[in-house]
Amino acid sequence: MAYLNVTAGNYETLGNRAARLVAPIVTHIKQRRLYRETFNGLSALTDRELDDLGLNRSELHSVSLESARNALR
Repeated sequence: MAYLNVTAGNYETLGNRAARLVAPIVTHIKQRRLYRETFNGLSALTDRELDDLGLNRSELHSVSLESARNALR
């Protein structure tokens, strides 16, 4: 009786490679868009409304950046 062993190589397809290379770019674009939306939304609030949230205008950049980073994890 004859046997045939076929071992599939661990090859990465061109589509998988392209997707792996493009994924960080897409993530960065999504994070940047979310950052801008958050920053613009918070910037539109009055100082009193920001105070109610416990924020100061000087914190808007860091809060928006942290929000965008955490949202896409």
